[in-house]
Amino acid sequence: MSSDAAFGAEATGGRSSLSYSDASETAKGRKPLTVLQVVPRLDTGGVERTTLEITEAISTAGGRALVATAGGQLEFRIQRAGGEIFHMNADSKNPLTMWQNARLMRRLIREESVDIVHARSRAPAWSAYWATRSSGTPFMTTFHGTYNEEFGLKKLYNSIMARGRPVIANSEFIRKLIIERYRLPQEQIVTIPRGADIGVFSEESVGNQRAIKLAESWGLIEDPRAIVLMPGRLTRWKGAESMIDAAAQLKEMRGPDFAVLLVGDDDDSGFRETLQKRIDAAGAGDVVYLTGACQDMAAAYKLSSVVVSASIEPEAFGRVIVEAQAMSRPVIATSHGGARETVAHGESGWLYPPGDSEVLAATIHQALEMDPSARAHMGLAGRARIHTSYTVSAMQRATLDVYEQVAGRTFQALI
Repeated sequence: MSSDAAFGAEATGGRSSLSYSDASETAKGRKPLTVLQVVPRLDTGGVERTTLEITEAISTAGGRALVATAGGQLEFRIQRAGGEIFHMNADSKNPLTMWQNARLMRRLIREESVDIVHARSRAPAWSAYWATRSSGTPFMTTFHGTYNEEFGLKKLYNSIMARGRPVIANSEFIRKLIIERYRLPQEQIVTIPRGADIGVFSEESVGNQRAIKLAESWGLIEDPRAIVLMPGRLTRWKGAESMIDAAAQLKEMRGPDFAVLLVGDDDDSGFRETLQKRIDAAGAGDVVYLTGACQDMAAAYKLSSVVVSASIEPEAFGRVIVEAQAMSRPVIATSHGGARETVAHGESGWLYPPGDSEVLAATIHQALEMDPSARAHMGLAGRARIHTSYTVSAMQRATLDVYEQVAGRTFQALI
């Protein structure tokens, strides 16, 4: 295994100083590198999506991609991408279950000849850490969130994500947070931003029929209004309440000539009903709509005039804002967390103070008042920014480079 000093600034920003070895130079007869990713569940979300994307990269590069998980909606896609699923109660925070998971992982590591264990969430990361300590297998982590620390025990629980060698941070914001909280040397952290799949999130790749089909399902096929799109799970910290307040104020400014679409589920929390009551109380029922989940987000972005991320707590990265810019759409995001890296204020979109619905309303008004050609120019600036710095392929390549360093070897094929 490489020393800790092998990791650091050379990979910052999703760029690595390492290059892939030519396949013809790879030693013949050597077994593929086997990587075990550990994740609680495989439902929708950034952690799960990244697990799938790295599974695809490992498999394409000739390695074995194992995933220890409790299962979920993306399980079939993981398998189609070449991944192998190993079920366990990886979503449990019960200490006894976590210890049992460690025993299962230890056996899995031994029987499947695992070269690297890559943990992506706290509870299963503890199990993976215990398993690798006894097996001597390299253990690494990706710090996917900010992980609130209300009390000392929670800080200890969170600290497992800083025990990887290395720790991958998915933004510069997260890298700085890790250093501040855990005093981790910079050479033990690799910054690899997440990205958009520019093959999927490209305006040219979304045919008009897809956009028409989605508009019909939302009852907007004959609606001439500009669409303000806010995708994301319906959770309080995502800022839907602030968006509703902004929509009510925007309606006072310009009348009901726009439609705000809150796209996402509430995970059966009942928060959807809370939001609907707020919409009704604000008199915004004719401009704000709760659409539920969307299975074709690329088409949703194509229908929109501007895309909003109103999170009142910092996003570790913020996938929605990157995907929207890849689709050549101007964006509006709160000025904290990863958005301060991915949005060029005044060029590809705007940043505004978290929770300030008045400024948000004014900024949406500014976006909708722009000449269509000026708005298109801003969208193209965002697209160029994403293509340069925030693509899934760049994230995949950089992660594979880290695996190579950790294992002290190279993959057998190019991605």
